[in-house]
Amino acid sequence: MKNEVIRELSTPELNERLGAMQEQLVNLRLNNAISPVENNNQMKDLKKTIARIHTELRRRELEEQKS
Repeated sequence: MKNEVIRELSTPELNERLGAMQEQLVNLRLNNAISPVENNNQMKDLKKTIARIHTELRRRELEEQKS
């Protein structure tokens, strides 16, 4: 997910997506432990997207504190 798309989403939507992506990452890790995943880039991309969402949520939190 691109930063532009993340910025357009509302905070509740971001929180929903964050939860879903974290669950997806856990499932990928479990599946990888059982049998190695063919595409390791999928886990890497998912972790980066989770970090982007965390960054955007923190940015919004700091903006609210300034106001």
